Amino acid sequence: MRHLSRRPVLLSLLSLPLPTLALETPTGPVVLSVSGRLTKPNREGQAQFDMAMLAALPQHHITQKTPWYPGPRKFSGPLLRDVLAAAGAQGQQIEARAINDYKVSIPMEDAQAHDMLVARLLDDQPMPLRDKGPLFVIYPFDSQAKLRSSVYYSRSIWQLKAMEVR
Repeated sequence: MRHLSRRPVLLSLLSLPLPTLALETPTGPVVLSVSGRLTKPNREGQAQFDMAMLAALPQHHITQKTPWYPGPRKFSGPLLRDVLAAAGAQGQQIEARAINDYKVSIPMEDAQAHDMLVARLLDDQPMPLRDKGPLFVIYPFDSQAKLRSSVYYSRSIWQLKAMEVR
């Protein structure tokens, strides 16, 4: 009786590229659209997120002072790098756009080097549009003195609605 080894078959399967897991499709209102250089779009070349999809990503929080509030506030949401990874974003620059069409460029390396949040909660509550919501990109200003500058404050875009990865 001939015994076939399973090892070559197993090794062959392990050497195959892993399939890219698709980003699920939003079922609620879309609150964030990511476009540009993506490997995981879920609708017409974009990665669209509803609030439930953002809440399903690992959540983090930062309690810190900012120039926009008189005292420390707690910001909660997924890390920007996790949102970009969910979309399969690959690029060097992010052009972020707010609901009022304010635009700002964020270097991709910022998302990798700093625990930046796409905050969806302020003091554990959803952020209304009139209070910089529903999404607010927040740098961890209190973690490094260099982040407490006009450069990083200007990149902290509130009322975020879209990002284009270049």
